[in-house]
Amino acid sequence: MFSVVFLLALLAFSVTGLPVEVRNSAITLPMTRRLAFSNVTDLLRHDEARLTAFVEHSTHGRRGADTQNPNPAVPLSQVDLGHTMLGYTVRVATGDPLTNYDLVVDSATAITWVGATLPYFSFSGVNTNVPVAVNYHFGTFQGTIWEDEMIFSQRISISKMQIGVASEIQNIAADGVLGIGPTLSGLGSLPNSPDQTIPTVIDRLVEEGTIKRPVVGIFFKPTVANEDNDGELCFGGTNPSKYIGKPRYTDIPTTRPSSFYWGINQWIRYANIQILANTPGVVDSGCTFLYLAIDAYERYRAVTGGTLNPANDLLQISLQQYNQLNDLEFHTGTINLKLVPNAQIWPRSLNYKINGGENDIFLVVKSLTTPTGAELNFINGYVFLQRVYTVFDSGRRRVGFAPTIFTQASTN
Repeated sequence: MFSVVFLLALLAFSVTGLPVEVRNSAITLPMTRRLAFSNVTDLLRHDEARLTAFVEHSTHGRRGADTQNPNPAVPLSQVDLGHTMLGYTVRVATGDPLTNYDLVVDSATAITWVGATLPYFSFSGVNTNVPVAVNYHFGTFQGTIWEDEMIFSQRISISKMQIGVASEIQNIAADGVLGIGPTLSGLGSLPNSPDQTIPTVIDRLVEEGTIKRPVVGIFFKPTVANEDNDGELCFGGTNPSKYIGKPRYTDIPTTRPSSFYWGINQWIRYANIQILANTPGVVDSGCTFLYLAIDAYERYRAVTGGTLNPANDLLQISLQQYNQLNDLEFHTGTINLKLVPNAQIWPRSLNYKINGGENDIFLVVKSLTTPTGAELNFINGYVFLQRVYTVFDSGRRRVGFAPTIFTQASTN
């Protein structure tokens, strides 16, 4: 493996940025944001497919199954990548000779795979002949599991990572996926053994002693341009330089589908008006918008005065209404967070992407198809996550949040 190709691959990593070691053996990696959607229809279809997947996972499979033996009837990895997206990628290298892949960071799946746009080949990897398949609604991935080295930088690698290698692809607009979801979110992805999972990237980093804790810290910066190297993944802990104070945590609920993903219980208030009762939902880096149960969405629409714009299916408000917006308050466990008025609107520099005029103001809150009390009551998507530092702790089955310098920023 130590060939000219290997050296060239490592040089490529030096361009994208080296990892930084922080306390508790944690390692940080840069993420690159990309806006790979041509219009708002693609963006909304992408989100709707993910919503459908979450709901299907809560209504299929054996009723009353717990998180230790859920036996779902459909893969828990069913989240959309087709026609996508507003998201982040991380560069990894694998294969022999080494090939660089820019993988979509997806918090709703445990499966890591390559080969969608760049083929995978390896003299040193081992084909386990175990089939793997993921249905992303707009696209599909099928292949086999290989064991091979996965390299994140000159200093960070996994010697024996179980990687999905694509043999059949439909409508996948990425090199592959880096799954940072809980291990359980991979259930159903092995057709011959649907009740089994494979180790995630975080699992393997812990098993090989590279990190001590199965924790992922995520930092996003509010989107104002098409592409930036402004995100960060932290494996094994958190990076205190990216947040203010200390993260506070809340347990993952025991109800489906929240129990299979990075779920939380949450209630929401606006100007002393309860918008959403304390109910379970999901934190998801792959959904763009903030989604609320139908009745909660209608209450939010009423208090903000937003009217639905048929050109993009988003609530639109006037400048006067924007100046009167209040904070949207989120309460989960002992954690209290706020989306300030500026965080509740779509970035105006990107209005051209959603059929909006230069000075139009659109809200980023959208509606689910079910009322409060259903299995899924909200999804805190990217518009929420870009305003906080988020911690996914699979070892203790909890999710943490901390404010950042962008929590109250007026970037939009």
